[in-house]
Amino acid sequence: MYVLYEDAGKLKAETLFSESDTSLQVESASGKRSKIKRNTVLFTFEEPKAETLMPSAEALATNLDAGFLWECAPQQEFEASSLAEDYFGHPPTAVEKTAIILCLSAAPAHFHRRGRGLYRPAPPDILQAALAAIEKKRLQAQRQQQWTDDLIAGRLPPALQDVARSFLDKPDKNSMEWKAFDAALQQLNTTAEKLLLSLGVWPHPLAMMRERFLSSNFPKGTDWPPVAAQDWGADLPQCDAEAYSVDDSSTTEIDDALSITQLDDATVRVGIHIAVPALAITRGSEFDEMARSRMSTVYMPGEKIPMLPHELIAAFSLDQAQWRPTLSLYVTGRLEDGEILGTETRLERIRIRQNLRHDLLGDQITEAALNDPQADVPYAHWLRPLWHFALKLGAARDRVRGKPENNDRVEYSFELEGPADDPNSRIRLIQRQRNAPLERLVAEYMILANSQWAALLARHGVPGIFRSQQMGRTRMSTQPLPHESIAVPQYVWSTSPLRRYVDLINQGQILAAAEHGVSARLVAPFKPKDADLYAIVSAFDTQYALWGDFQSSMERYWCIRWLQQQRIKEVGAYVLRDNLVRLSCAPFVTRINGLPAMERGEAIVLDILGYDDLGLDIECRLHEAA
Repeated sequence: MYVLYEDAGKLKAETLFSESDTSLQVESASGKRSKIKRNTVLFTFEEPKAETLMPSAEALATNLDAGFLWECAPQQEFEASSLAEDYFGHPPTAVEKTAIILCLSAAPAHFHRRGRGLYRPAPPDILQAALAAIEKKRLQAQRQQQWTDDLIAGRLPPALQDVARSFLDKPDKNSMEWKAFDAALQQLNTTAEKLLLSLGVWPHPLAMMRERFLSSNFPKGTDWPPVAAQDWGADLPQCDAEAYSVDDSSTTEIDDALSITQLDDATVRVGIHIAVPALAITRGSEFDEMARSRMSTVYMPGEKIPMLPHELIAAFSLDQAQWRPTLSLYVTGRLEDGEILGTETRLERIRIRQNLRHDLLGDQITEAALNDPQADVPYAHWLRPLWHFALKLGAARDRVRGKPENNDRVEYSFELEGPADDPNSRIRLIQRQRNAPLERLVAEYMILANSQWAALLARHGVPGIFRSQQMGRTRMSTQPLPHESIAVPQYVWSTSPLRRYVDLINQGQILAAAEHGVSARLVAPFKPKDADLYAIVSAFDTQYALWGDFQSSMERYWCIRWLQQQRIKEVGAYVLRDNLVRLSCAPFVTRINGLPAMERGEAIVLDILGYDDLGLDIECRLHEAA
């Protein structure tokens, strides 16, 4: 004797071994015995054998038409075995009864299951709605499959053209379009980026990378609405100091300038003059919300996205021959050893004599020329005393640190001859020594201003966003802590307020400290333990890192384009660690698989085998040790 029963929604046919009032013990073809409840049993049978029942019933069920059965079935609840007898015209065999059950169970639109072996035909209106839904689903599946086939064949279906760009970052994973695209990805074993580029959704990797960044971070565009400019600081006292700024030719946001006065043979007074947009950008104002939304200017080769509206930059940038408000730090120091004898912070107006440019003066202003009183140096009357005092300041920091600062690495700037969104634009990589005189001079005085203003805030108990470095870890906090690599007891970013939101916040705090002294903590824009200041630190760290990652990606892309444009097949490099190397001719780091063990800094020559504009890498192999 055999038994057909239900187990977890599936039909099973097995040999009946024993039974009781409420349960049965059955044995499978493999000899495994199981205990089942009597109410799960559909019927018992003697023929055919248990192991052949289901295959035979399934074969017969494929020939049954659920629609015809629905027409034949009574309109009230019925037993499957009764319908089987009516359908086949004789007492049904076990195979026939099982086939009917399989067909009824597989057609939930036609028959509603009411219990063990019991069914009820769906009402005509419900059946029609269900069949319409099934047909709609079938057509959708057919259409989705056609889209997948088109994608695999290299064609972008018209229905996907408007949504294809969303597949990288914001796909609607419940949509048919995404499911068709995802199926193509699986079958092609490729990435979304590669497939979309091959379909022409973007013309080249540069366009894709730029649009992904801009659409995610600047969905309303990068232009600010027009701003009504004012003559902020028009009533400030005027300063007649002879001040110059030093920046690259591409710099349009002139944040800082320097002046110097020889007080006597032993002392000088240096003026560090910083643009002061905090006069217009007050906490909670519309301008503040603008700056806070971006946190920093975004830089990339060939272009930038400014933090502030153009009108505000123009009103405060220290452009030559223009009167501009400045927050000025005057430092009196001793020439002999760089000891600082006194400082004073003033809010004033100043007219910059000239905006000097690194790239135009660098070849003329060398360390040897600055140290030779007879050498012809542009702006020598201003530059030489600043240079000599900067050397003393740097030496004083070296004594605190216990070793000289490592400033001998080469830095690069990127200059595009053509649009920044055109991969065929010519790229120039311009090398610049970080320890070049003009670089060192400006850096030293910015360190001086940032450390002295940090001390001013700390002295008066005014909170700020301080930057520290301890045990090799650099971080920002609202408390003054030492910065070990710079060798100063406290440090803030405050000299680039046109480009960084943190500098702008600190500038407002410095203005309060300079004006109100010990009572500044009560009137400063941010009071001690202000929760919003902590929020700014966290938000700035996140956004500044995001901007930096995008800048690095763009620089990496243009390094690859430069190598291609120069048709470089062999390139020098040096080992950083393990298989990580840095190219000697470009700011590019990559890994070389199979690189033998080498010392850090060891020079090598690489063969360039290929370029990956999308993956932002190059394929190289070791040619020889240099």
